[in-house]
Amino acid sequence: MKIFCIYVLLACLSINAFSQDLNARVQIVSPKVQSTNKRIFQTLETAMKDFLNGRKWSSDPILPQERIDCNFILNITNWDGSSNFNGELQVQTSRPIYGSTYTSTLLNINDKDIDFTYTEGQTIDYTDQNFQSNLASLMAFYAYIIVGMDYDSFSKLGGTPYFAAAQNVVTNAQTSQSKGWKAFDGNNNRYWLAENLNNKLYQPLREFIYDYHRNGLDLMSDNVNKGRKAISAILPALGQVDRQRLGAMFPLAFFTAKSDELVSIFSKADPQDRVQAMNILNQADPANGLKYQTLQKQ
Repeated sequence: MKIFCIYVLLACLSINAFSQDLNARVQIVSPKVQSTNKRIFQTLETAMKDFLNGRKWSSDPILPQERIDCNFILNITNWDGSSNFNGELQVQTSRPIYGSTYTSTLLNINDKDIDFTYTEGQTIDYTDQNFQSNLASLMAFYAYIIVGMDYDSFSKLGGTPYFAAAQNVVTNAQTSQSKGWKAFDGNNNRYWLAENLNNKLYQPLREFIYDYHRNGLDLMSDNVNKGRKAISAILPALGQVDRQRLGAMFPLAFFTAKSDELVSIFSKADPQDRVQAMNILNQADPANGLKYQTLQKQ
């Protein structure tokens, strides 16, 4: 009987090991909230972490060491002292680069229009079928985006089902009164991020992300020049991206995550490759033009 119980326990542990996709770290800060009792922030932080890490977001078995590293930093800017919260949510995720200790940022978004209700001790319920709460939908949306970005970086257009799932979260949230879910809430919000990621116009950028990581960065630990040359060869594709829709959400998110890394990669390139990279990046991402200008001065 004892042996049987041990087998059952090991089976449960094995199932649990494959049940999580994210290694999410959650931090709640509240410098603008004047209150001496912020215990609810601690329980909210724990509830968010358990929700993100305790659910199965992908369709594949994920080993513990393969879980996707991500950070959720929630800055509470207003709290009514009860259950109503307003704030900003910064979401970051990265993926390891083969053969190195370096991790490459895939997403770094600051969602500035967050509002939700939460009661201390409340269970955060979520279903893909309908809208339950803004807090649950926010976390589910970004969880699917994070998984999709990770899959896109390892297999060409591999994130497609997860971006579709994020789009489904947006569709369900159309019944919500909270901002960020609708087309007319602004040009850079959750609605437009999901729209861009599911829009065939932006498939070239998604394909670039795969080639950039798998055929570029993942080669650099063995041969830096070969990896850099591979990235240089595909870089012209970026020059066409923002011409589709000036200032679109997905290209904006891409360059927010990648501009510093791109400068670092090409800072040690041959003069001709540096100038070519600078010209392409200036054209595709004029908002970070001052960063790219430094390539001319190397």
